[in-house]
Amino acid sequence: MEYKAVAFTGPSGSGKTTLIEKIVRRLESERRLAVVKHDPSDKARFDREGKDSDRFFRAGADVAVLSPTRTTLFSHRPRSIEEIAGMFGSFDLMLVEGLKTLPLPRIGVFRGAIDPDYLPVLQAVAVDGSVDLDTASLPRDIMVLDLNNLEEIIDWIDHHAITLKGTKC
Repeated sequence: MEYKAVAFTGPSGSGKTTLIEKIVRRLESERRLAVVKHDPSDKARFDREGKDSDRFFRAGADVAVLSPTRTTLFSHRPRSIEEIAGMFGSFDLMLVEGLKTLPLPRIGVFRGAIDPDYLPVLQAVAVDGSVDLDTASLPRDIMVLDLNNLEEIIDWIDHHAITLKGTKC
């Protein structure tokens, strides 16, 4: 299974989730989408404490919950992006939030100022009027996108997302 993938990176509160949500809402009628979100501080919770699935997970099992409208999986072992893609099944575009170590085309999302620590992994930045580009010292090869221009960002994705292959589960 082949799919396109692109990633988004930036400081907490910069608007990464909001931007990805807008992209999903805009494209959901024309493309099959998957989103992978990195949780570096391990804040995501599977179920309320003490409920069945939480108890199974805390006991050490990988747990999947199937319902009429969704499937939820929590695993004790890290998965590769290819394994995750295989779990999603067939889709066209994967949007990844975070995971700076993945070699994906990456848009940095910034408000107020551009953090230079992110620049080595970026191919583009999406910024609003709160960022002074004259003082940002961006390398010439990093494209500047308007954070409020969804079509411009989607066009960048269409031209820069790379093709990956998922692993069947």
